[in-house]
This record gives sequence, C-alpha cells and structure tokens, in this order.
Amino acid sequence: MNVIEYKCPNCGSGMVFDSEKGTLTCHSCGRQDNIEQYQDPLSQQAFSSDEVQEYHCTSCGAVIIADVETAATMCNFCGSAVVLGDRLSGKLAPSLIIPFSISKEQATQAFKKWCRNGRLTPSGFMAANRIKGMTGVYVPFWLYELHNKVDAHGHATIVRTYTRGDYRYTETQHFNIYRGLHLNYLRVPIDSSKKMDDGLMDRLEPFPYDQLRNFKTPYLAGYVAEKYSYTDSELLPRAKDKIRSYIEESISSSVSGYSTFLFTDKQIDTKVMNAEYCMVPVWMFQYDYNRKSYTFAMNGQTGKVVGKPPLSMGKMAAWFAGIASVSFLSLKIISWAMEEGSCEKKRCITRFDSYIAASSRLSN
Repeated sequence: MNVIEYKCPNCGSGMVFDSEKGTLTCHSCGRQDNIEQYQDPLSQQAFSSDEVQEYHCTSCGAVIIADVETAATMCNFCGSAVVLGDRLSGKLAPSLIIPFSISKEQATQAFKKWCRNGRLTPSGFMAANRIKGMTGVYVPFWLYELHNKVDAHGHATIVRTYTRGDYRYTETQHFNIYRGLHLNYLRVPIDSSKKMDDGLMDRLEPFPYDQLRNFKTPYLAGYVAEKYSYTDSELLPRAKDKIRSYIEESISSSVSGYSTFLFTDKQIDTKVMNAEYCMVPVWMFQYDYNRKSYTFAMNGQTGKVVGKPPLSMGKMAAWFAGIASVSFLSLKIISWAMEEGSCEKKRCITRFDSYIAASSRLSN
C-alpha cells in the first residue's frame, strides 16, 4: 500500500506541518521546508476501496490499520505522521486545502478559555482540566458553485387611507407582481464525512476562503485526515437546502413600495457550475465531566468553538430569577408611573371641582 512519510534530509526524523510557521518542520533539528516547493508524490491513478486496509509504517515497520475514510493518521507505535496516498489519488484527490493556522497548544488554551466563559455551565466544568482527547482533523468538504434562475409570481396591494368631509375612506389597489432573478453562490460548503456531525460542521463556518491553497500532501503530515464519504452529486440536495433561505431573502428584498405582498408561485432552477473537493482544518475535543463525554469542535483557522456544554441547574435558576426580577421591577416602575399620573389627574379634577364650588359661592 502507498504510505507517504516525510523524513528530514538532515537527521532522518519525521517532519510534520507546523501550523504557526506554515512549513514542513523537523522538531528534532529545526529544519523548515517550504511546502509549495515540494513535488507532491501522489500518483494520479484511480483507486477506490470499500474495506479496511492494512498499511506498514516505513519508520518502524508496525502495522497500521485504517478504515475506508482515513486518509492520514499517526503510527501508534513510533508516532510518525503518515499519509495514505492511495486514499488521496485519482478521483479521491482533493483539489484544495485550508491549512491549520492554530497549533495544538494555542487550540488547547483557547478551548480552556472558552470553557471558563460559560455563564450557565457548572463551576467544575469551567475550572477543571478535563480534556480527554484532542485531534487535529482535516475534514472533507465539497465547495459548490451554484447558479440559480428564479421566477416568482405573486400578489401585492397598496393601501391608502384618506378623509373627505365627515367620512374616512380606505382604498386598496391590487397588483400582480413578477420577479425574475439570477442568483449565483460561490463556494457553498457541505461537509462530506459521515463521521462528522453535520450540525457541528455547519456552525463552524465561515472558513476563510482567502486561505485556500492547492492541495499538497505535506499539509497533512502530523494530522488526521478523512476522505469524502459522499460524492458531490449525493450532497447536492443539502447544498440546495442551504442556499434556500438566501434565495427567499433575495426574492423578498426585491419588492418595495407595496403595503403587502405574497408570492404564490416560485420556480427555482439550480445548476451546478463547479464542485471542488476541499479539506478544512478542525480541532476535535473530547471532554469528560460528571461521568459523561462531550464533543466540541474548533475551527482550525479562526478559533471558533462549537458544541453543547453541560448546564448548571442552579445557575439557570438564578439567571431566570434575575430576569424575572428585572421584569417585575420594570413592571412595578411602569405601574408606579401610571399611578402617579392617575393621582395627578385626580388632583387636577379636585382642584377644578373646588374652583367650580368657589365660583358658585361667590355668585350666591
């Protein structure tokens, strides 16, 4: 099987991608190589497999067992970073990659800070160091270029109210409306790994597409990488669903000057102009608390963290009590203001009544 390792030409140690320096680095002797100058060793023959494969580490000879989705991993015996080349060649070869820019140490500190900022999480969760596992993963995504032709028909009204003499009139004009739009969306991201939670991956967006690079295997050295589980055609319905809300918003924002409007018929013709296979950087955290395991994900470029932490019932009760207290106080202030206004009105009436009574006595 095709196993790719990067050995340091100076000392023979394994080299890995350094996210802070952006280079292929040897941590033994300090050598740093520019990845863009590397000739990618992947051959372009087509290869596919639906079974678990056995590989051999070229450093220590140990057996590496990898399931069908794994494209890069670490040797469990000597720790060497290995890339499974036959999982990334031919039709399985990515065209683009967004490299990690946040190191493992930076990610750990940022994640701990995020945990401490949880206002409704238990104190033990915020203070304790309970990171059970942490993995830098290149997650496969499809980036779609979708062109949409939209034809929307509907009904609108203009309502005008005016007064003439002793009568007040309301005039309603009815209109048939049509909107024809051409909406193009570039790099619509859809994760294509069945191992990853779609909700987590969607919430990690946006990824900085200005950091896209042409794919080269040295970027994977030292990280785990997954190959796609679903083809671009299989995930196209998800991509269409993802842009649907943006299309609806564009249709609505194209209408102005009416009192009301409602589209009764919308025809959306979507064409896929391009679908690029890309790998994006994600730090995955396994966090133990109170005998339960929680999964969190961090965008390996922006540092954004997503996941569902545990909630403290005591803090939640205090928070809701605080909200209720503020609401009660606000209502009380409004009530006092209304009562004060009512009293002032009564005083005015009393003074007016007294004035009338005094006037009557004077006239008598």
